[in-house]
Amino acid sequence: MLIVGIDSGSTTTKGVLLENNSIIKTLIEPTGYNPKSTMMSIHSELTKGKEAYTVTTGYGRNLLENADKSITEITCHAKGASYLCSGIDAVIDIGGQDSKAIMLSSDGQVIDFLMNDKCAAGTGRFIEVMMKILHKDIGHIDSFIKDKTAVKISSMCTVFAESEVISLLANNNDPGNIAKGIIDSICIRTSNFAKKMPINSKSKVFFSGGLAKSNEVRLLLAEKLNCEVVTHEYAQYVGAIGAAVIGNQKANKILM
Repeated sequence: MLIVGIDSGSTTTKGVLLENNSIIKTLIEPTGYNPKSTMMSIHSELTKGKEAYTVTTGYGRNLLENADKSITEITCHAKGASYLCSGIDAVIDIGGQDSKAIMLSSDGQVIDFLMNDKCAAGTGRFIEVMMKILHKDIGHIDSFIKDKTAVKISSMCTVFAESEVISLLANNNDPGNIAKGIIDSICIRTSNFAKKMPINSKSKVFFSGGLAKSNEVRLLLAEKLNCEVVTHEYAQYVGAIGAAVIGNQKANKILM
């Protein structure tokens, strides 16, 4: 049986098609002004008119009328990360407009979680704004900051940080050093946030979200957390993957 998981995020919507508990297709689209339409588009593209058990998650999880189930993103992120990487103790997700830290039990169940959705600082959106000031695409961040020396960024408020970055550029600071300082500040903020839970030097942390594509960010986060930080090529899809994995379990129970 085909299983679809869709994660409707604030910035992007991710979709995963599962068959026999294996990922056979992934899709990602900007969420845009009409998240329902985006979800419908992804569902249609994944299923191609075939019947599929569908589970949704994320901000827009209740918008898809033909979904069989909607589940909270915390549960789906935990399940998706555990599917991609066994033996993890926690998940840190840096999304477009929020960040999450989730503690897991040995069998991948959620023990506790923290979510920061009150401030854009420390999110993908914050980095996108800062990188635009530096005239660089966020997708090229690794080559831009590799072997650079971080310039201290004192403000994490988007408005004040923007002024600070412009001032640093005016004072002829290397743009790569400024970008490294921005990433360094975000990793410090994220690690301080995550350490409110029992993450220690023996922990194995899974890094998810769009920024997880950056090896430089992963390395800096591991340095600040002082523990092993791992990721996966499908790290941006963990919510959708988790939704699909849960959907697969529920669909099999129905068939039984």
